[in-house]
Amino acid sequence: MSSVFDSLPGLNVEVGSISGGLDQMWDDTAAKGGAAPTDFKATQLNLVLHLGFGTTVEDALVQFQNALRFAQRYPCRVVMLCPLHFDDNATEMRAKIYGECFLGKSKDDTRCVEFVALSYPRMARKFLESQVSICLSADLPLYYWVHRFAVMSRLTDYQYLLRESQRVLIDSATAPADALTYPWPRPEAVRDLAGARLLHVRQNIGQFLSAYAPAALVQGLRTVTVAAAPAFAAEGRVLLAWTRERLANCGAAPAVNYAGAPWPAGTPGSIELRFDYGDARQFSWHGDFAKNASVFEADFGAGRVTLPTTASLLAPESALSEAIFF
Repeated sequence: MSSVFDSLPGLNVEVGSISGGLDQMWDDTAAKGGAAPTDFKATQLNLVLHLGFGTTVEDALVQFQNALRFAQRYPCRVVMLCPLHFDDNATEMRAKIYGECFLGKSKDDTRCVEFVALSYPRMARKFLESQVSICLSADLPLYYWVHRFAVMSRLTDYQYLLRESQRVLIDSATAPADALTYPWPRPEAVRDLAGARLLHVRQNIGQFLSAYAPAALVQGLRTVTVAAAPAFAAEGRVLLAWTRERLANCGAAPAVNYAGAPWPAGTPGSIELRFDYGDARQFSWHGDFAKNASVFEADFGAGRVTLPTTASLLAPESALSEAIFF
């Protein structure tokens, strides 16, 4: 993980001088004619991105860019936590700072983001919460993004972040299997980025099915099946759970079978949703994210309908927005 910390952009500073280092960084930027914040009240939130031991150097840089693009829309202070492996010989915390400003909707709309990266050994864990609290912008909401933890049980060391954050973000596509059953202190605050990425898919399916009476959707319904290519297994699981909840709201019988299925051999890989009624009625949606395309096929007794449309997952920075604010 030290290589992850070293790979992140920014200036090395003493851990006890982070605040002063940020001020000096912006002063130096302004002195060179660069864009610098004139009103720190423009900062809207704090985001703590905790990089687990499953994070590679390449992945860390990707997540840094995702957070940076998110901050262009929602100016924030980002604290990136980089834990050291147990066999690392380091004994002290290290810090790095980075800042960048962007033009918003007008020339007077300057949006700035500040990054603080902290590298810490296991023995410094007891000082981490205190140090993180110092790094955060005061009186602003806190959001906690848990990325690629190898073992979910290690999260028990970070109760401050789990309890004080308005949202705790995970990605079930990369998290351990027990992330979905982990005893979160505030389960109502947990959001899955895999579900957030499906926003447009959920909207499109919901809009299509809203043209039919709820009773027509659930009468005689036997099986709901979602088949997902391996790369979209998490999204497939989320889509199945979402569909089950929505059909239950429509009055679906408890006996309806909801199942995941292997992806059909020889077909393009993304996600397929299908309803089985045991008669001539049918509904299916097939999405191919590689082609940004999908197709609805339905017949609820009034004739067959085929509707081609688009299909896409939210970009990572947009998925962050969806998970954080909704």
